[in-house]
Amino acid sequence: MTKYTIVLFGEAQKGEYGTAYLCQDLVELEERLGEPPHHSLGLYYAVQALLYERQLIYWRVQEEGFSFEDYLEGLHLLETQQLIPEISALALPGVGDGRIIEASQPLCSRYHSLLILSEADLYDYLTSSRNVP
Repeated sequence: MTKYTIVLFGEAQKGEYGTAYLCQDLVELEERLGEPPHHSLGLYYAVQALLYERQLIYWRVQEEGFSFEDYLEGLHLLETQQLIPEISALALPGVGDGRIIEASQPLCSRYHSLLILSEADLYDYLTSSRNVP
């Protein structure tokens, strides 16, 4: 049986910033990352991924959608790593910034991965002055 891997960027109560955490169940997720910050969607999406029996790699960022360097570091690491043979989806909750979304495209192309955004983030991306012709 194929184990689908989802990479998710988000905030968390515990853990090192700029670190990838492999979580295979809810107990590991809680032990490594703790409770979600009030406005965060990252751990909410992580719980959903695990409940659907997906392998989860959680990249902790300081501030969802705004820690530009954290996102770039994680995306670069994922593009150059050799340990994960396939990434099924990349989730960027809280990200409407075109620079981060565009930086994720090479990774999604390399693995033929889905890019998961919330409706609000997609709206922000599509309507930002940088992306409007």
